[in-house]
This record gives sequence, C-alpha cells and structure tokens, in this order.
Amino acid sequence: MTAAGIINPVTGRRYVKSWRIEEFLPFAVRTYRDLEEELGIEFFYRRNIIRSLFNSGEENDWWARAEQPEYQKYLVAEPDADKIRAKTAKIYGYGEVTNAYQTDLRRLLPAYREKLESDGKILSEKFAFADLQLTQNGVLYRRFTADKIIFCDGEAASRNPFWSYLPWNGAKGEVLLVRIPDADFIKMFKYRIFIVPLPEKDLYWVGSKYDWNYTDNQPSEEGKSYLRERLRDALTVPFEVVAHRAAVRPTVKDRRPYLGLHPQFSQVGIFNGLGTKGASLAPFFAKQMSDFLIENSEIDPAVDVRRCKFIQI
Repeated sequence: MTAAGIINPVTGRRYVKSWRIEEFLPFAVRTYRDLEEELGIEFFYRRNIIRSLFNSGEENDWWARAEQPEYQKYLVAEPDADKIRAKTAKIYGYGEVTNAYQTDLRRLLPAYREKLESDGKILSEKFAFADLQLTQNGVLYRRFTADKIIFCDGEAASRNPFWSYLPWNGAKGEVLLVRIPDADFIKMFKYRIFIVPLPEKDLYWVGSKYDWNYTDNQPSEEGKSYLRERLRDALTVPFEVVAHRAAVRPTVKDRRPYLGLHPQFSQVGIFNGLGTKGASLAPFFAKQMSDFLIENSEIDPAVDVRRCKFIQI
C-alpha cells in the first residue's frame, strides 16, 4: 500500500477548506471507528498537521485565515511545534491544522480483505473482460450472475473498455518509508513534502512526488532521489530509507469522483476517481453508491458519471 491515508481539512497554498469537509469528515470518522471495532484493530489516528510557513506573506495569510470563524476549528495561528522545530531545518514560522487524521491503510485493507475471505465474499484473481457477458437481466461472469457489475479498478479504468471514454488524468506518486530514530514526531509535518508518523516505532511515511507524464507505475531512481533530497532539506537528524514505493492515482480532471451507471449499458457501474482524497471521500460516497444500488436513491450530480459526455461509437 502506497497511500498515507491523510485526511487534511485545509489544503493548498491559499489554505482553503477541502471540498465539503464539514459533511465528509464526521462521516469518515464514524465509519473508520466502526470498522476498528468490527475488525478488532487500530488503524485510524487523529494527528494534527504542522505546516511550514516560509516567509512573512505566508504567515500573514495563515493568521488571516485562522481568524475567520469558519476556519477556527481547523487552523491554529500559534502552533505547538516544539518537537518538530527541534529536529528540522529553521524556517520563518509554522501553522497547525487541527481535526486532521491519518488512516493506516496498510492495516485496514489486509484486515478487511481477511474478513471478506473468511465470509466467502471475495475472489482474488485477474479479471477477464472476455468472460463478461451482458444479459437482458444483468451480467454473467464465468459461474457468477448478478444484476450489475461495478468497476472499482482505480487507474486501470483508463484502459477499461466501458470507462476509457472518461477524462482521466492519472498522476504517478512515489513515497518512501523511512526510519528516523531521533525524531519522535507525533504530528504530521508538511515541509513541501509530508512526513507522517506510522504506528511502528521510528517509522515514517514520506511523500509524495507527483508525475503527470509517467510511463509506468514502478519506483524510479529520480523519484527516490527527489524525496531523499527534500527530506534532507527538512530534517537535521539522520534517517534511513526502509522502502521505496510507487503507484498511480486515479485522478479526474474536474477533481470529483465518478459514481453511477454506464450511459449505454445499465448493467455496468463505476465507483472510482477519488484521486488524492480517497481516505476522506470513500466512506461517504461508498454509502451513497450502495444506497443508489439498493434503494434507488439519487447520486449527487457533482459526482454522477453522467456529467461526462459519452459518444457512442
């Protein structure tokens, strides 16, 4: 698993709230806490984010934003950054984001897969489009019949014969897992890249690099070098690279997920395009998608796949 599972309520250079965060964040917290109880593991951590402010302009912008009433539960003008300050390069100032979380997907996904396997609800094998048949009443795939098939195939959807027409805009990301014995960070730290504490002692997730013109999904020496140099810029204590990973994000040009049914084949659905916000968006929209399929409820127009033009060939 490559993603850090960060839920960050305030992002970007302008320090703006993430899309519909007041709606998505409480839903995500409830969902992940329920899953922790159901699976009997801990994987969801509340971790504030310390952000580097590199000049007076950034600091003034941060203070101005933190004073706005709708941001006061998310931003702190005077952060508690002593632990990070002592182990990182000297900079102009710091800001702190509260109500941020880290979802350890390395623990969640294997545990949930194990539960599905024990319940007989998952089959692990490569999907073969040649074996899929659309019938009058639904779909037939080898020995399985169903009313519908829902594709949740990440960046591979750009090569999916049903969904390749959508305006995909994938971005390759590369990350490092590093050991920093002398850091003892509890909060996440944004210094151009993210440094995220993991549950294992002295282990941190570092990333990510964005590559919009990628040719594969493999770790590269260029990516590794970039991340190591950024980490050297940030830290004043030694570190050791434990692992180097890469993956392609299923990003979308309008930065909104794709939910719903194919405009030509009503037996074929999609749940995809969560991009860099999967940890915060997935719980809410998974519920919306299941309600749509089971109860015939409406899909939010902002994420309905029908917003994209389909040209029948």
